[in-house]
Amino acid sequence: MIKHYLSAADLSREQAEQLLQRAQDLKAEWQAGGHAAMPLRGKTLALVFEKPSLRTRVAFEAGMTQLGGHGSYLSANDIDMGGRESVPDVARNLSRWVQVIAARVFRHATVAELARHSRVPVINALCDREHPCQALADLLTLKERFGRLQGLRLAYVGDGNNVCHSLLLLGATLGVNVGVACPPDYRPDPEIVAQAERSAAESDATITISSSPAEVAAAADAVYTDVWASMGQEHEAARRRPVFQPYQLNAALMAQAGPGALVMHCLPAHRGEEITAEVLDGPNAVVFDQAENRLHVQKALILTLLGL
Repeated sequence: MIKHYLSAADLSREQAEQLLQRAQDLKAEWQAGGHAAMPLRGKTLALVFEKPSLRTRVAFEAGMTQLGGHGSYLSANDIDMGGRESVPDVARNLSRWVQVIAARVFRHATVAELARHSRVPVINALCDREHPCQALADLLTLKERFGRLQGLRLAYVGDGNNVCHSLLLLGATLGVNVGVACPPDYRPDPEIVAQAERSAAESDATITISSSPAEVAAAADAVYTDVWASMGQEHEAARRRPVFQPYQLNAALMAQAGPGALVMHCLPAHRGEEITAEVLDGPNAVVFDQAENRLHVQKALILTLLGL
């Protein structure tokens, strides 16, 4: 059993498959009328958020409520980690009161430091390096649609950012062929790519890094994109826009993909920038399925970390 979930690479293939299956079971149970058992009764999740959030916050809070527990939201104004109070002291305090910590922070070093000083499991709810909870929801969405993950072709087009990193790592672990197309100066971290390539060699999958959207989209089962400037990079948006324009997810690019290929985006989306409204709002888009699945994978993750 894993102690923390800081990276999509923290899960072995067996652990990832078990977690996704548990999420599917929890989803089916919830849709059938709710959870009969309340395994999180009397338990609290601390949501330590330096960044604003819609999907991550609500999915964690709703998940805790559905399983009988409680989510306690703490914004940057409440804590001011590294300012009013050190990261180690925040971890030590929270560990005395709550059973799990989910941290949405600017720097990976912050969530890693929380985990080092915490007595309770810490979940990376997003940082500059990864978005591992999103990757779980994305892979669950693919599994639901195709009934399998092994051998699927997932194309990611755009910025080689935290979402891209976690997709590479978890996809490779689960046997998904992941192709990434980015402008040359915005490729994913070479260390992440190397780690994904090692996992892909074990799972009989492939990792492709390219500058050509058409190359990675060719015959893909799903094509994924994300914003061109992530939260905290808004000042770069104007400079990035012309660089990323050839990487827009649009009808012409989807025509290169396999028949009925899915359209994926972690949201929020900027229609007319990284993705056209026609594609995002079209029949092949599964973006709200991805968002819904955040709820169920995060419930499964909390239960797994607590050994329940």
